[in-house]
Amino acid sequence: MAPDTRQTPTPGVFRRLAALGYDLMLLFGVLMIAVTLLIIPYQLILGVPFPHGEPFHRLGLRLYLIAIIGLFFTFFWVRGGQTLGMRTWRLRLVREDGRPLRPRDALRRLVWATLCLAPAGAGLWWMLFDRERLAGHDRLSHTRPIRVRD
Repeated sequence: MAPDTRQTPTPGVFRRLAALGYDLMLLFGVLMIAVTLLIIPYQLILGVPFPHGEPFHRLGLRLYLIAIIGLFFTFFWVRGGQTLGMRTWRLRLVREDGRPLRPRDALRRLVWATLCLAPAGAGLWWMLFDRERLAGHDRLSHTRPIRVRD
């Protein structure tokens, strides 16, 4: 039986923003490597610079980067419930029933987090008014962050 997550402390805004900031720094490095792994072979094989100004190539590059971002978060959330930033700040994601996230749960959370955080982080600030201190994307994705005890 999964532990009752309602008895586990829910992390506050500062801790969640700190973990997100850490993850965004790591993600920036991952994206730089991903772009390098795309552009250098393109130039070596075709002998011309990557045509990032052309709409078709620009769209392809954006979709590629979105896929990398999605893989980054879903991999860590499914693998252990924690990204590296979350591990540093002692956070873990679980489903509402306390069980680990499945790929479908992680994708749902990623989509809702993107939609909820887009308008100036409104979904995150929702937790200031929520009695369980859950953000909008926590509620909508049926997942919750918990504090990991030492």
